[in-house]
Amino acid sequence: MANSTRIRLALLLCYLLFAMLLNSVGVVILQVINDYQVSKTSAAALEACKDLPIALVSFFCASLLPRLGYRNALQLALLIVTGAAVLMPLLPEFWTAKLLFLAVGSAFALVKISVYALIGLLTNTQQQHAALLNLTEGFFMVGVLIGYWLFAAFIGEPGSWLQTYWVLATIGILTLLLVRSCEFPSAVRTEQHLTQDFTDMLRLVLRPLVAVFALSAFLYVLIEQSIGTWLPTFNHQVLQLPQDLSVQLTSLFAAALAIGRIGASALLRYLTPGQLSRICLLLMAVLILICLPLATPAAGVSSLWQAPLAAYLLPMIGLLMAPLYPMLNSAILSSLPTTQHAAMTGLIVVFSALGGTTGSLLTGFSFSRFGGEYAFYLTLLPITLLLFSSGWFFQRSQQPKVAAVA
Repeated sequence: MANSTRIRLALLLCYLLFAMLLNSVGVVILQVINDYQVSKTSAAALEACKDLPIALVSFFCASLLPRLGYRNALQLALLIVTGAAVLMPLLPEFWTAKLLFLAVGSAFALVKISVYALIGLLTNTQQQHAALLNLTEGFFMVGVLIGYWLFAAFIGEPGSWLQTYWVLATIGILTLLLVRSCEFPSAVRTEQHLTQDFTDMLRLVLRPLVAVFALSAFLYVLIEQSIGTWLPTFNHQVLQLPQDLSVQLTSLFAAALAIGRIGASALLRYLTPGQLSRICLLLMAVLILICLPLATPAAGVSSLWQAPLAAYLLPMIGLLMAPLYPMLNSAILSSLPTTQHAAMTGLIVVFSALGGTTGSLLTGFSFSRFGGEYAFYLTLLPITLLLFSSGWFFQRSQQPKVAAVA
């Protein structure tokens, strides 16, 4: 196998593994509530355990990674999560779940910055960059989909879901061996001092286009995590579906995201990113208003075919939100020189992580206080805000002068 092919495969497998681990937080929240008798508010802290390390590590290490080397960063990340995965079945406690997501979040910051920067090094044109970035993000959603079914396969007796982590640890070891076999392109380095690199990253946020991009990324991930993280619990407690079916039906959300990102490339031949984002956000609001009144208890369901209509319709919001995140990221990265991709990716990860934490905590709090239907109705507020912020961003990003100020 050619070295370039091995590198691409290694990047995709890294994303596959972290997709399964990161997006298992909704499944783990459901399981710790039932197995460890943890409150919903306490369980919601798992999202913060995942996202806050992503934000902190990205913020402080983005400028350091080109000096450390992306290959070394990927190997370190894989070692961290493999060790944390092994601890889960060996020490089945709530604090172990917190430790797992602390490790996963910290490691994912290293992976995402490295992968995004390597994409810039492996491609020569904007079209190649967009294609490889969309493939990578699409593969991430495939990993999310696989993860839901993998966890569902082990759900049964109390604690049996923890055996999933032996499979995930095995994938981590195999991916690590593949990364070690690759010869990665040299990171693009500057002659500046590390402090100056860090300062330059902070200065990016002061530019209006980057600031509005950061707000848009924050809002998008807030919406995605509000729905994706709490959908298993919504299916189980609001629709009263069994735990395994609740997780399996949540996989439709990941499948919808994957299909939506693939389909968006065809739609963008006929629509501008601004037009497509407006259509998607408006239809997301309409779908929520249609689905939630249909979300009534359906006790006695024992198979997927007996699940109520709302259990199938609500995950379809993923089809509509899917194109937004890759369009935002591609627009901002393509406008920057390769030397700034690591720093910009650090900012992307920081604001995405903060959005994920905020969304999950707010949804967990409102879910506990007012019920699942009310919690999901609240997503209409960030959808409205994102409609305005993304509209401004895409309008400005299409102007010729953007490359100079981005």
